[in-house]
Amino acid sequence: MKRHWPFALLAPLLVTLLVAFAAPVAMMLMRGVSEQELPAVMPRTAEALRGWDGTALPPDTTAATAANEMRAARRAGTINRVANRLNYDIVGSRSLIFNTAARLDQGAAGSSVPDLARIDPRWGDRATWSAMQHASGTTSSFYLWAALDRRVDPDGRIVGVPSEQAVFVEILLRTFKISAIVALLCIILGYPVAYLVASARPKLANPLLIIVLLPFWTSTLVRTTAWVVLLQTNGVVNGLIQSLGLAQAPLPLLYSRTGVYIAMTHVLLPFFILPLYGVMRQVPPDTLRAARSLGAGPVSAFVRVYFPQTLPGVIAGAVIVFTLALGYYITPALVGGGADQMVSASIAFYTNRSLNWGMAAALSILLVLPLGAVLILGRTLSGWRPI
Repeated sequence: MKRHWPFALLAPLLVTLLVAFAAPVAMMLMRGVSEQELPAVMPRTAEALRGWDGTALPPDTTAATAANEMRAARRAGTINRVANRLNYDIVGSRSLIFNTAARLDQGAAGSSVPDLARIDPRWGDRATWSAMQHASGTTSSFYLWAALDRRVDPDGRIVGVPSEQAVFVEILLRTFKISAIVALLCIILGYPVAYLVASARPKLANPLLIIVLLPFWTSTLVRTTAWVVLLQTNGVVNGLIQSLGLAQAPLPLLYSRTGVYIAMTHVLLPFFILPLYGVMRQVPPDTLRAARSLGAGPVSAFVRVYFPQTLPGVIAGAVIVFTLALGYYITPALVGGGADQMVSASIAFYTNRSLNWGMAAALSILLVLPLGAVLILGRTLSGWRPI
């Protein structure tokens, strides 16, 4: 019984974590692989389309069912849900659904496919019915393929979207590239700082550690706004560069990829230093002295003896920085230009402005899956052991 009492103490925390964090996140991610609009608003049409083979136009009975349910959905005020969902697949479907439902409500015939085609010729196109069929299942890969700039054509093949709509793969690659470079910059800049703090005497180490922790007491928005001021054309950084003779004209630091690297590295650097500092504090100082006494030079002793012992801290800090950078929104939005926005900006757009939660969830899934792979790789390389 005594073995289990720590778990009893942690149970309220675990339940709160599950209810307040894990469950909502899982429910949100499920929106990326589920269809909720057409099956909920037009259930009989969805059921009929699930049994359609897709090789020709659907039977007139399916068209009549769709017409009746569109008419009923318009009167119930839910037709916009179906219209918006189909418009994600084929642009212009929103007007098709709204106009057809209005004409049917006014008494137009809709008992067959030709009747609907007389209202709008697009009902005579197999692609329209295929889009409805893709949205009729309880689960769907539509949003995930769309997040990879792909779509399913009427014949069931995976094809690319038009070039003017193919933006998500580029955004995802840009996000991973920026995150990786920021993690690398944190390694280069943070390792010497962590070493200095870990090897200093306590009287000096404590103030240095406070300086490292100081950014945590300042809002990310405030720090990012400060970099907007510092990096502008006539800002402090450009003034210093010109005064040192490193450039004759102001450099384009603000609203550029360079500005994003600088600001994100500054914001995330403490997240690398702290775990590395914790590992460095556990490295026995006698190991370096022993290596030197055995004839190893300073560089050789550091590379072959000290650095391998701190590698778990390097990997842990880099993984933390990379993970946080993947979801960064404020800093790229304020400091970066239009070509420097990361996938978090697209998720925010689809969540808050277009209300396309399925697309937002699919983009989130494409961040979570590689992130899980990075965490597993980091755990393997650093030799972490479960507590």
